[in-house]
Amino acid sequence: MFERLQQGLGLQTIPAIFFTSAALAVLFVALAIPFNEPVAEFFQALTAWTTTYMGWFYVLSVTGLLGFLIWVACSRYGDIRLGEDGVEPEYGTATWFTMLFAAGIGTILMFWGVAEPMSHFANPPLEGVEGGTRESAQLAMSISLYHFGLHTWTIFTLPALVIGYFSYRHGLPMRISSIFYPLLGKRVHGPVGWVIDIIALLGTLFGVAVSVGLGTMQLNSGLSHLFGVPETDMSRFVIVAVITAVATVSVALGLDRGIRRLSQFNIAIALLLMLFIWVAGPTLLITKGTVENMGHYITNLPWLAFWNEAYQGTDWQSSWTVFYWAWTISWAPYVGIFIARISRGRTIRQFVTGALGAPTLFSVVWFSVFGLAAFDLELSQGVDLATQVEADVSVALFSFLSEFPLAMVASGASVLIIVIFLTTSADSAALVVDLLSRRDDQPSQVRQRVFWTLVLGAVAGTLLLGGGLDALQNVITTLGLPFCALLVFMAVAMARALHADYLGYSLDDAASGRVPKMDPMGSRPGLRRKG
Repeated sequence: MFERLQQGLGLQTIPAIFFTSAALAVLFVALAIPFNEPVAEFFQALTAWTTTYMGWFYVLSVTGLLGFLIWVACSRYGDIRLGEDGVEPEYGTATWFTMLFAAGIGTILMFWGVAEPMSHFANPPLEGVEGGTRESAQLAMSISLYHFGLHTWTIFTLPALVIGYFSYRHGLPMRISSIFYPLLGKRVHGPVGWVIDIIALLGTLFGVAVSVGLGTMQLNSGLSHLFGVPETDMSRFVIVAVITAVATVSVALGLDRGIRRLSQFNIAIALLLMLFIWVAGPTLLITKGTVENMGHYITNLPWLAFWNEAYQGTDWQSSWTVFYWAWTISWAPYVGIFIARISRGRTIRQFVTGALGAPTLFSVVWFSVFGLAAFDLELSQGVDLATQVEADVSVALFSFLSEFPLAMVASGASVLIIVIFLTTSADSAALVVDLLSRRDDQPSQVRQRVFWTLVLGAVAGTLLLGGGLDALQNVITTLGLPFCALLVFMAVAMARALHADYLGYSLDDAASGRVPKMDPMGSRPGLRRKG
C-alpha cells in the first residue's frame, strides 16, 4: 500500500518510515487542536510519573555518557578517523563550529542567558542558601553552566560521533538505526530498523518544535517590548507561520547556500551582542567573573553531575535538570545527524574535543556575560529584574537589555538573532528528517523537505495553543525517556564496533560475536583485514 502511494505521489522515500511518521505527526496535530485540554492532562500525568520515578535515570545516564566520550577520545581509538584514512575535513574549523552551534543550542542560549541565572539567583534550589545574595548568584552560575556545558553537548556529541563513524567509516546509511548494526546486524534494514528511525524522526519533530515554541514566546515578548505587539495565541501563531515560511525558503536552498550562510551571519551578530554587553556593562566584574565561574563550574561539576535531591525531598529538578536532559535528548538524533553530516574527515579525538570543548567554553563566556551583568543590575543598581523574570521568563532578555544604552538597537538585534536561530533549527531539522525517511541512494527532493518544515511548524503551533511553556515541558519530558535508553545502547554499540575496527574485524563479526577480547597487555590478537 505504502509503495503504491509513494509511486502515485512521485516521492523518494522509505515508505514505511515516511508515511507512518507523517501520519502520526498529522494525527497528533488533528487530535491536539480540538482536544487540547485532555491531551495536556494526559502528558501532565505522564510527566509526573517520569520525573518522580525516572529522573535519576536521566541524571545518571547523561553523566555516564560524558565519561564514555572522554574515555573514547583518550583511548587507543581516538586516532580512528570519521571516514577513510587520510581524508581531510569537509569544512574548516570556524565554519564547522558556527554550523553546529546554530543547529544546536543557539536558540536556547538566547532564551535562558538571562532567565536561568536570575531564576536560580532569586530561588536557589539548595537548602541554606538565601535568594538574592552573592552566594546564590555564585550557585546560580554553576547550575546554569551545568545545564548548558559538557552534559548538554554530550547528548549532542554522542549520536553525532556514532552516526558519523558508522556512515563514513563503514558505509552505512546516515540513520539512527545504523548505529545498532553491531547489536542487531542486518535487521536494521528491516522493520526493526524502521521502528527505530520512526521514533527518532518523531522525536526530532517534537524536540525542535519545543525550541521553536520557546523561541516564539520570547520573540513575541521582544516584539511586544519594541512595537507593542500583543502577547496572544494569535500573535504566536503568526510568528510560527513566519518562521516556518522563512525556514521553508532556507531548506529549499540547501545546506551550503541556506543553512551555512545563515549560521555564519547569525553567530557574528550574537558575538557582537555579547561584546556590547561586556563593554557597556560591568566590564571588570564580567572579566574576573568569567574566569571564576569556570573554576566554580569545574569544582561543583562532580556533585552536580550526580545530584538527585534525594536528601531534600523536593521536585526542583523535574522542572529544570530533568526537563533539560529530556528536551536535549529528544532532538539529539536530529543534531547528531546534522553534526555528523558536516564532520567527515575528523578523528574521533578531534571530534570529541571540538564538539565538547568549544561549545562549552562559549557557554561559559555567554552565561558569564549575561548572568553577571544581570546580577550587577540587581545587587548594585537596584533594578528588580528577578521579579520580572519570575513573572515571565520569556521577557527576561528584553527587560535586561532595556537597562543598557542603545536598548532598542540591542533588542532589535536580539529579535533578529532569535529569528535566524529558529530558522536554522527548523530547516536543519527538515533536512535531517528527510534524510531519516529516505534511502541514501535516493535524491533529496525539495518538496519532501518543505513538507517536513510545514509539519514542524504545525506541531510547534499546536503545542503552543495547547498550554504554552508547561505543555512544551510536559510533552518533551515524557518523549525524552525512550531516547535516553537509546543513547545508552548507542554507547554500547559504538564500543563494540570500535573494538572490532581496531582489531581489523568487520561489523558483521561484531554483530555475530566473533571478535576476540583484548589481552591484558593491549595487544591485538587475531589481527586481520576487515571482510
